[in-house]
Amino acid sequence: MRVLIAVTHLLGAGHLTRAAALARAFARAGHSTTLVSGGMPAPLVSLGEAMLVQLPPVRTAGTDFGTLLDEDGARVGPDRLDLRKRMLLDAFRSVRPDVVVTELFPFGRRVLADEFMALVDAARAVVPRPLIVASVRDILACPAKPERIEEAHRRLGGLYDAVLVHGDPNLVRLERSWPLSRKAAGLVRYTGYVDEGGAAVAEPTTAKRSEILVSGGSSAASLPLYRAALAAAASVTERPWRVVVGAGVAQPAFEDLRRTAPAHVAVERARPDFRALLARAAVSVSQAGYNTAVDLLRAGVVAVLVPFEAGHETEQRLRAECLAALGLARLLPEAELAPGTLAERVRMQLAGGAPPRPEIRLDGAERAVALVEDLARRPHRPAVAPPAADWSPLDDVLRRTAGEDRTVAIWWRDDDAVALTPALDRLLEVARAFDLPIALAAIPRGVERSLMERLGDEPQAHIVVHGLAHLNHAPPGEKKAEFGRHRPLAALARDAEAGLRLAETACRAKLLPVFVPPWNRTAPELLPLLSGLGYRGFSSFGDRIGEPAPGLRQINTHIDPIDWTGSRGLLPEEAVVARLAAAIAARLDGDADADEPIGLLTHHLIHDEGVWRFCETLLDRLKRHEHLSYPSPRTLFP
Repeated sequence: MRVLIAVTHLLGAGHLTRAAALARAFARAGHSTTLVSGGMPAPLVSLGEAMLVQLPPVRTAGTDFGTLLDEDGARVGPDRLDLRKRMLLDAFRSVRPDVVVTELFPFGRRVLADEFMALVDAARAVVPRPLIVASVRDILACPAKPERIEEAHRRLGGLYDAVLVHGDPNLVRLERSWPLSRKAAGLVRYTGYVDEGGAAVAEPTTAKRSEILVSGGSSAASLPLYRAALAAAASVTERPWRVVVGAGVAQPAFEDLRRTAPAHVAVERARPDFRALLARAAVSVSQAGYNTAVDLLRAGVVAVLVPFEAGHETEQRLRAECLAALGLARLLPEAELAPGTLAERVRMQLAGGAPPRPEIRLDGAERAVALVEDLARRPHRPAVAPPAADWSPLDDVLRRTAGEDRTVAIWWRDDDAVALTPALDRLLEVARAFDLPIALAAIPRGVERSLMERLGDEPQAHIVVHGLAHLNHAPPGEKKAEFGRHRPLAALARDAEAGLRLAETACRAKLLPVFVPPWNRTAPELLPLLSGLGYRGFSSFGDRIGEPAPGLRQINTHIDPIDWTGSRGLLPEEAVVARLAAAIAARLDGDADADEPIGLLTHHLIHDEGVWRFCETLLDRLKRHEHLSYPSPRTLFP
C-alpha cells in the first residue's frame, strides 16, 4: 500500500513522535509511507524508511492553541496557511495514497481544519477512494462547546472509515475523555500503546536502580517541575539525581538550571539512551504525557507524576490518575507542586518497592498496521453514496409494536470465532457501542488464548459451541455439514461431546452449553442425545420445526445479511429489511412462536465494509425503538 500520514504538533513533540512511529511501522511492513509534518522540526525523531514532507512549520505559545506562530514567534498569516495547504495537496497527488491518516483531526486541530479538510476532500474525490483513518492518543481534550463535538462526529460519520485509538482500554477507554456517539464508537479500533522508544534495558545490565531521574518531555512547560526538583533534591541527598531537560527549554534557562543544581544532581540535555537511564532509575519524576506513560510501562519503574494542567488541560491528569489507580505511580497535582511535597512523594516511592506489571498492550504501531491492512482489504465507502434502500416495512412494523404496546425480543449470534482478529475486535466494539449482548459460536478445536483474553473485558459476550472443528463431512455435490446424516450417529455424538469438553477447558466462565452446528445443519437424530452429553441448548437457522428435544432449549437465528450463494457480500438491503419486518409481524400476528426471540446471525470474519455498515445502521435503527428487547444469551439459555 501507499500510506500518507498528516500530523501537526503545536507544543511538544508527542504527536510527531507517535505519528513517526506509525510511519516506521508501516514502512517496516513493506508499505510505501510518507509523513507530512506541519510542526516544528524535531531532530531526535526518526522516520526509518519512511519519507518526510516538511510543511512551513507552525507552533503555539503555551496553551493558546488558537494562535499560530512561525519559527520566529511571529503570528502566522493567510499566505503561509495557503502555502501549507498547497504543499499538502501536492504531496497527496504525488503519493497517490491507498490510505490517508489524519493525526488528531477531526477530534482536534480545529485551527488547521481548512488544510485537513482539503486533504480529506481530495481523498474522497478520487476513484478508487483511499481508506481514510483518524489516529488519536488514548485521551483527548474534549471541547466545552457541544457543537464542536457534534461537528467532529459529523465529519467522522460522513468521511472516515475508522478511528485508531492508540491506547488500551485496560488502562483508559476513550469515552473517559470524549463522549462518543454510537456511530463514532462503531468506528473505534484500539491498537494498544505505540511504543517505538527502543529497549528498556539498563547499560550495563548489572547497574542497580540508584538515581532519581527527572524528565519533562520536549517543551518548556516542564520548567516549574525542573526547578521544584532541584529544590527537592537538596533535602533528598542520599541518592544521586539526574535532571534531563528537553530541547524546548531555551539555552539560558538550561544554563540557569545547571548553575543552581546541588552537587549530587546532574543536569543535562535529553539523550537518545533515555530508556536505559529510566531502566536503572530508582524513581522517575515526570509529567504524564503519552510517551512518558509508555516509557514508564516499558521500564517498570516507580514514578511520581506531576501532570501538566495549565490552561485547563485535563489529559495528563486523567492519565496520571489511571496509572495511579493501577499502583504504577503516585500523583502530585501541579497546583500542589512544591519542593517539600515533591521530596515527600519521592521518599514514599523509594520505600514502596517495585510496581505491579499490568497487562497493557504496547504493540500499538504493529497492531495499527494490521488493522489498516485488514480494513484496506475490504471494499470501503464509495466516493458516491449508493441510493438509499427502502426501510419503510421495518419502520411500519415497529410503529405497530408501539401502537399495540407489544415488545419483541431480538438476540445476536455471530459464528466462527477462534481468535482475536481485527474483525473480531470490530465486532465486539460494535456490540459494546450499542450495548448489546452477543453469543459467539466458537470452533472448539480452533480456539486460541487470544480469544478469551479479549473477551475478559466484555461482560455481555458469551461463547456457545460451534461443532468440533468446522470440517465438512458431506460427500461431493451435497450441502456442507459437519453433523449431517453422512456419518454414523455414534460418531456425531462423540464429536459433539468432544466439542463441549474442549470448549469447557478453553472458554471457562464465558461458556454456555449450547450446540450450534456448523453450516446450521444437523441430523435430527442427534438432537435427543445432546442433553445427555451435557448440552442445555441448541441453535440453528430458520423457523423451529416440530417439538424441541427433551432437556434442550432451542432458539434459532432468522436474519442473515450475507449473500452466501452469490457475492458473499451484502444481500440487497431491502430484502434483509423485509425479512426482519416479516419476522416481527409474524410474532405480533401469532404466526410464529411468540416466545422465540428473532435471531440476527453474522459472520465477522467475512464481513466486507458493506455488511459492517448495514449491521451498524440496522442496530442503530433498532436501538431507537423502546418496544424491542435484547435478552442476554445467558438468560435465553439458563
